[in-house]
Amino acid sequence: MKLLATGHRTRREFTSGPGMMAHEMVAHVKRLTSDWQYDVVSVGYPGPVRDGQPVAEPHNLGGGWVNYDFQKAFERPVKVINDAAMQALGSYCGGRMLFLGLGTGLGSALIIDGVLAPLELAHLPYKKGGTYEDFVGLRGLKRLGKKKWRKSVQQLVELFKAALEVDDVVLGGGNVNLLTALPAAARRGGNDDAFTGGIRLWDGIAATAKSLDERLSRGGAERG
Repeated sequence: MKLLATGHRTRREFTSGPGMMAHEMVAHVKRLTSDWQYDVVSVGYPGPVRDGQPVAEPHNLGGGWVNYDFQKAFERPVKVINDAAMQALGSYCGGRMLFLGLGTGLGSALIIDGVLAPLELAHLPYKKGGTYEDFVGLRGLKRLGKKKWRKSVQQLVELFKAALEVDDVVLGGGNVNLLTALPAAARRGGNDDAFTGGIRLWDGIAATAKSLDERLSRGGAERG
């Protein structure tokens, strides 16, 4: 879990672990940011979100997320969004863009002319009885090895780019750094894009991306 507030340049973080529950996350966050001043909160959630609320428990965390009252827990206005969608917002430069997050699983989001559509591509059937996440997520990386994993990422990008008719593909997530070369028409995202996306949840989507440093100097508050 990575945290940052507007006006601060050093993020804070803690290890979630596969069993972390919603109330434990909030407790960790409040403890680590007790000396920060902030007015609103953005939360990137690793699962499907509808109307600002998780609608399914996460695959890689503990339970207690669905129906959890984040606003009451943080005592501030809160916007919850899928974590891949938050990174997508932060890396968006206009037009038709697909975001793919290569991490423990596979995050995905689509933005068309400023309209955000979170996707759940990870668990769709792919091949050999597996899902897309089984081939390009962490399980796929461990099972296939780096060389075959990179080929799977290449194939996935080509497949989704053609199917969704996008002009721009952004690859983010912790494992993007394992790619020695990016697929054609793809660009590399960064972890800081999630912080920019969290700010844009409150400020609106800009027509072009601005640097994190520029946005943090404007005032207001955000936490990702």
